[in-house]
Amino acid sequence: MSPIDREPDGLMELLPQWHRLRDAEAGEPLRALLAVIAEQVDLVRDGVAQGYEDWFVETAAPWVLPYLGDLVGYTPLPGYERVQAQGLEGEGGDSRARLAEALAPRRDVAATVANRRRKGSLALLEELAGSVAGWPSRAVEFSRLVAGHQPVKLYGSGTAAVNARRLERGRLADVREGAALDLAGGPFGAVARSVDVRRAGSARTQGGLSPAGVGLYVWRLKPYHVTRAPAYCVDRARNLYTFSILGNDSPLVTKPVPEPSATHVATIDNVPAYIRRRQLADRLADYYGPGKSFTIWRDGRDEPVPMADLVVADLSGWRYRPKRGQVAVDPVLGRIAFGSRSAPRQGVWVTYHYAFSDDMGGGEYPRERETPAGAKVYRVGPGQPYRRIMDAYGDWRGDRRAGRCGPDGVIEITHSGAYQEQLDFDLDPGDRLELRAAEGTRPVIRLLDWYSNRPDALNIRAPEECSGDAPRIVLDGLLITGRGLNVTGPVGAVVLRHCTLVPGWSLEPECDPHSPEEPSLVLDRTTACVAIERSVLGTIEVIGDEVGHDPLDIHIRDSVLDATGHDRAALSAPDCRHAHAVLHAHRTTVIGEVHTHAVGIAENSVFTGRLQVARRGIGCLRFSYVPPGSRTPRRHRCRPDLAGHEDAPLVRPLFTSERYGTPAYGQLAAGCPEEIGRGAEDGSEMGAFHDLYQPQRMDSLRARLAEYTPAGTDAGVITVT
Repeated sequence: MSPIDREPDGLMELLPQWHRLRDAEAGEPLRALLAVIAEQVDLVRDGVAQGYEDWFVETAAPWVLPYLGDLVGYTPLPGYERVQAQGLEGEGGDSRARLAEALAPRRDVAATVANRRRKGSLALLEELAGSVAGWPSRAVEFSRLVAGHQPVKLYGSGTAAVNARRLERGRLADVREGAALDLAGGPFGAVARSVDVRRAGSARTQGGLSPAGVGLYVWRLKPYHVTRAPAYCVDRARNLYTFSILGNDSPLVTKPVPEPSATHVATIDNVPAYIRRRQLADRLADYYGPGKSFTIWRDGRDEPVPMADLVVADLSGWRYRPKRGQVAVDPVLGRIAFGSRSAPRQGVWVTYHYAFSDDMGGGEYPRERETPAGAKVYRVGPGQPYRRIMDAYGDWRGDRRAGRCGPDGVIEITHSGAYQEQLDFDLDPGDRLELRAAEGTRPVIRLLDWYSNRPDALNIRAPEECSGDAPRIVLDGLLITGRGLNVTGPVGAVVLRHCTLVPGWSLEPECDPHSPEEPSLVLDRTTACVAIERSVLGTIEVIGDEVGHDPLDIHIRDSVLDATGHDRAALSAPDCRHAHAVLHAHRTTVIGEVHTHAVGIAENSVFTGRLQVARRGIGCLRFSYVPPGSRTPRRHRCRPDLAGHEDAPLVRPLFTSERYGTPAYGQLAAGCPEEIGRGAEDGSEMGAFHDLYQPQRMDSLRARLAEYTPAGTDAGVITVT
């Protein structure tokens, strides 16, 4: 349909000129009437066009999918009809759309008939994991890994021979095959084990090594890349570096290679698996180099370090000393050591892949951004007009005061480098400043000890005499380490989107926080409304006038607020007093205690430390976990309130890791009680990773496994990460 047909005056243009002139003389009542009619005509046209599109799975409306699936016997999981009844528009529509996709994936409905023709093949099971749950996988037939006696055939001469067709099945370990032993016990190991009587599909204690067992190993952590970023120098005298700019150990993962065909069974190169030392040493060319899993540059050269100079070593404790001219790499710890002849003089840059659960915190993943109309963009980075952030800010401030630009300014960092400068943003009334990472970059802002007599935080200030339109600032896609943020004065709004304010300011090698008691965000006598979205940050400290000002509003969504300990304050005033703020938490994981004036709403969230509010008469907690002894507003279906008196101590959140910098940071552990793992309003998990809908994806995958595996087969899903 042409754009002309969509114009509200399309029908009016079809009338003769004489009628249009007469209508203009009368104040255009006919034009207004035809505009309303044209709007309804467009709705009818859209309905007719969508009615045709609904004949095809690829283009059908979401509500039509279960009807098309019913024609071929496809059954969505329970709860899909309720999600569709609620609608996919309006507030929470994006979340419901993701849930609907997890319960009845469009690709899964479309492939139902074709999948039934391939029932029982390992490649189909792996394809189901990708189309149903969105997880890379490896299917393993356990009957080939069960140790057993080989069939023996006796010949007339009295000699014995083993049936050659089964020599590779069920054989024990060969100590001469180091590569096979290195992969033993995982999805790619070929070493047999004795029979396990536990079922592969058991919900309690998983087994599966039986003649009828089939295991589908899945990787839930996603691979994320960092491109041409500076490495961290641990010891300049001995030329020791880490891949991570924060100086912590960060295991490298494989950049997955697409499988060549639908019948191909996944190998270790097709999944985001952790890279092992033996594996890297045997196949260095498959993992090192541009476009592969990792690359190392030195001294600003365009060509990477030659592969012939690389040696794979165990750099635990930094005991290994590379020879002259060598570069030692440890993929398990993410460490680099240079020999004396190859020591870098001007720095080291790396490209590598790491694992994490979701798009959260600073990263090079795609982010939805909108540049305000009329905003002037100042780009910072190599080959750009500015090399420093404060130079771009100074020019924007000068242009703003001289009237050469409007109130909207955007400072965009165009590469994944590190910026070591003191950042002080002084905002005037009406200013709207955005400091953001460009698409596909993850810049790092390192706040160092620039001054001896004051903290070196990233300062955001508004003058006390600021009146009228309060200024606003947005930070998007940044990783900030070394210090935190200080907000002072009558700032209107502070927005943190896809940012990381490293909990504890910086990390030790084992991912322990360097300064665990220091806050990441200090709101010092300010009126700012704080909005935190899909971010990771440490403690929030509120210093305010409880008499002369209203409490601050702090909105946190899909984020992790980490005080680095359950008994430390994640949100409070100094000395653990109640912060003069109202907290609004949606799908948030809070590690630590919260002491605040009030909670407006907390839903689908986890609080590992006590939650203490001064005013219990306002606000509500819904479908959240709060520890016993908390003082909260009224609760609705919270944990452990719904558990029995004897079971309440057992219902508490368990995490795979609580240390920022580790791959499974903030992920609920496999042993976490279902009251939390499925305790959200829609049956998903509580906390920051609610919108991954992993419980629903797991249920859907198990249902499809039961449908597409042969009768009598014991199939189960085994999570690798």
